[in-house]
Amino acid sequence: MSEVQRQVLPIADAKQVGLTTYVTTDPDTSFPPITPLRPPAGAPNVLVILLDDVGFGASSAFGGPCATPTAERLAGAGLKYNRFHTTALCSPTRAALLSGRNHHSVGMGAITEMATSAPGYNSLRPNTCAPLAEILRLNGYSTAQIGKCHEVPVFESSPIGPFDHWPHPGGGFEYFYGFIGGENNQWYPALYEQTTPVEPWGTPEEGYHLMGDLADKTILWIKQQKSMAPDKPFFTYLAPGATHAPHHVPQEWIAKYEGRFDGGWDALREESFARQKELGVVPQDAVLTARPAEIPAWHDQPEELKPVLAREMEVYAAFLEYADHHVGRVIDSLDELGILDDTLIYYIIGDNGASGEGTLIGTTNEIMVSEAPDLSTPEWLIERIDELGTPKAYNHYAVGWAHAMDTPYQWTKQIASHFGGTRNGTIVHWPSRIRSAGETRDQFHHVIDLTPTVLEAAGIPFPTSVNGVQQEPLHGVSMAYSFDEPKAPERHVTQYFEMMCNRGIYHQGWTAVTKHATPWQFSGRSEDIEADVWELYDTNTDWTQSRDLASEQPERLAALKRLFDIEAVKYNVLPLEPRFAERFNPELAGRPNPVVGSSQLLYGGMRRLQENVVMNLKNKSHSVTAEVVVPEAGASGVIVAQGGHTGGWSLYALDGALRYAYNFTGARLYYVGSDSPLTAGTHQVRMEFAYDGGGIGKGGTASLFVDGAQVGTGRVERTHWGIFSMDETTEVGSDAGAAVTEEYGESRNEFSGAVNWVQLDIDEAAENHDHLISPEERFRVAMARQ
Repeated sequence: MSEVQRQVLPIADAKQVGLTTYVTTDPDTSFPPITPLRPPAGAPNVLVILLDDVGFGASSAFGGPCATPTAERLAGAGLKYNRFHTTALCSPTRAALLSGRNHHSVGMGAITEMATSAPGYNSLRPNTCAPLAEILRLNGYSTAQIGKCHEVPVFESSPIGPFDHWPHPGGGFEYFYGFIGGENNQWYPALYEQTTPVEPWGTPEEGYHLMGDLADKTILWIKQQKSMAPDKPFFTYLAPGATHAPHHVPQEWIAKYEGRFDGGWDALREESFARQKELGVVPQDAVLTARPAEIPAWHDQPEELKPVLAREMEVYAAFLEYADHHVGRVIDSLDELGILDDTLIYYIIGDNGASGEGTLIGTTNEIMVSEAPDLSTPEWLIERIDELGTPKAYNHYAVGWAHAMDTPYQWTKQIASHFGGTRNGTIVHWPSRIRSAGETRDQFHHVIDLTPTVLEAAGIPFPTSVNGVQQEPLHGVSMAYSFDEPKAPERHVTQYFEMMCNRGIYHQGWTAVTKHATPWQFSGRSEDIEADVWELYDTNTDWTQSRDLASEQPERLAALKRLFDIEAVKYNVLPLEPRFAERFNPELAGRPNPVVGSSQLLYGGMRRLQENVVMNLKNKSHSVTAEVVVPEAGASGVIVAQGGHTGGWSLYALDGALRYAYNFTGARLYYVGSDSPLTAGTHQVRMEFAYDGGGIGKGGTASLFVDGAQVGTGRVERTHWGIFSMDETTEVGSDAGAAVTEEYGESRNEFSGAVNWVQLDIDEAAENHDHLISPEERFRVAMARQ
């Protein structure tokens, strides 16, 4: 049999050329056996584990305070890479990892919620950059993604797709189980299997936690794959939401860290730095960088606040250890199957630096950071210390802890200019191929290097064409050269960085960097990039970027700045995008808006509609009208709900009567109710919201109607101006996930009768028709989007 030609994918089916007989009973009848497609002989199983928002100085494997025995176990039989880099933000890192190209070249200059129409920022991976999973699948691998996918464009995230940029089918993964978006409630996650919304198997009270669920699904999929096709290698990508906020973890794991962080974040940095030198993950002459002036000192924190600040870190540390524990279960399953040594494992401990998005004191609800910073006070935190990590909170820790988790480097997530935002400890484990064990590699590498490494390990050539489209070359380099040569000269010698106009360039050990924006400042960000001050570091001698040489070597700095500009043009970084809040608005950003017009019609049974694909009712007068069928037993449960306990609204029936709840950031709950129960039969119920105006996030008056007659009214003093949630969704006939209000309780989420349809109207449309919507009106709304 001739060698399979793999440069053009899919591999063309071979046609037999030979004798064709008339009947199969002819003794000369002969056909070659059907041979299933397989990769080249010796191609390994591949398991890529990508944690979320973990800084270089968090994991115990790299000197941090959070116990990660699984990482240590893999490192003991594998290799630690202590100069492995990400892009400083989640969506871009993931897009770069899975494509082998720089993030702007695959349209992911920022998170998908901030996509613009510019090629480097539109969140649309071009078909000239086929993902690794698709290349491996077309070469005979089984492929599965379990966990987080934050690369789906928000305007393609509806239940009707298109699914070209989902893990399945467009991303090349034959199986997907996980969530779409930047974060997820670990207790009440919004999940998909393939492209179908599914509900978790249980509640927190029943022992459910997303991290364990993802590990279970990974183990089951691998066992099933090896059971059905033991000779076929797999590519499994496990990307849990841990340890992105919200920091959710069982209380018994938090208890293990009680009192551990009472000394504060400054002392913790010193302790971690000493351990890092002992482990050899930083050189003995490395310098611990200074804490930026923007981050307060621990000793300046109020004494009454310190216990809650320490608890924030206890919860985070427990969350990371808990995630590592469940990763360990996956590793154990490979060992039980006898395939651990033959599996190439990447354990990337973070998709960027630790997150500094939790404000200077942390928060019980991450949404409050942007929607209601005035309510997230020290007093609020102190009163709710026992809720941190539980289903009642959606918590994030203070910036000081994030900085400590990035020890010994400057800054945090989002800040691509400095290593605190981009350097993540990474472990490679493959005993059957890598002769060395328990060693450290210090060659410079980047997340775009994973794809070429996997292809080389599998003996698969980079394809020149995939699905009829000529492919853009890979931007990364294979790391395989360093597996058995600890002192091999590094091959990734130049790399640009850019995120939110925080910029940097690495070239042959030198870095030129400039910080433009601060992650925990959500308003008032400067758009003047010319005012940014550049710094210069020689990381050949200054490992941590601790001594700025800009004033001493201005000519070198100028040369590196020019090199950044050249790389920026090459990889679609330009034009730089300094806008922030405007990018969350599709009209201003220039991306498609899934919802057009002033009305939207939803039908009973529609579930898991993400916020970006449902009409935006914020900051304006609006109405919500529904046709419901009430059974003889009476009305109860949710008619329609948007959001969850972090913020949102719900129209529902309680004790038979119509009711409306508005949840403002989980801190304020406003109720409007009717005294009269809904009678059996078909009714048209309606909530009208008269917005006060005068800016964003203002209050208004909510009024309830049944069959055109007003039955209740009340005030809502504050409303969300931007988002209700990063993960909660809209449901018709139920309230999935964490409930908007505990008033109706989990057992009463489903509406007792039927919800035929729900119509959302805004502005003039909410005011210009009567309280009863005619069939003609509904037909007009249904057809308006065509």
